[in-house]
Amino acid sequence: MKIAILGAECTGKTTLAAQLAAASSLRGQSAQAVGEVLREWCEQHGRTPQAHEQMAIAQAQAQRELEAGACDVLLADTTPLMTAVYSDMLLGDSSLYPFALAHHARYDLTLVMGLDLPWVADGIQRDGALVQAQVDARLRAVLQDHGIRFSVVYGYNDQRGACALMAIDQATARGVRGPQQAPERTQRWQWVCDKCSDAQCEHQLFTALLSPAPS
Repeated sequence: MKIAILGAECTGKTTLAAQLAAASSLRGQSAQAVGEVLREWCEQHGRTPQAHEQMAIAQAQAQRELEAGACDVLLADTTPLMTAVYSDMLLGDSSLYPFALAHHARYDLTLVMGLDLPWVADGIQRDGALVQAQVDARLRAVLQDHGIRFSVVYGYNDQRGACALMAIDQATARGVRGPQQAPERTQRWQWVCDKCSDAQCEHQLFTALLSPAPS
């Protein structure tokens, strides 16, 4: 099973990938987490990439996944689609989408990280909570516009991992075979409600769901 873990900066993608790899091992499954090329690139060069450098980063991310060893569960700590979204949002370049979307069809499940974790400054990749929300909104719009199913992951620490495992188990139970298998739609699919995919509204909903029931 190939799982794409997507989300804006500072949303816990790397931590979740490690949690899911450990959980898969406890279930007797071999698992491998594929790290984020963009983060490594920024650390190596001491800056964020320019427009003409983005495609090479997206291709390197895809190649890293293709070269991963055989395993039961492959966890992609982001995919070329996030590079495409950043190129679109921050550089005004939408040319990466065809490549990124074609590659994304390889994944069986897409997890999108919720915005419930506190934003923390961490090096040159972190642009702030406002940009985080804008990237999140753009990512969801791209997924929705292309009919790609996704599950939003919320919660703190073990709750986040449990939420993701629930999504994985549900996808396995219904036999999901990839985002390209999304059903035909006569109107744009909406997440949470018909009026918006506002992160704060969604956060309040999931906080209520995760809270203990009153005695």
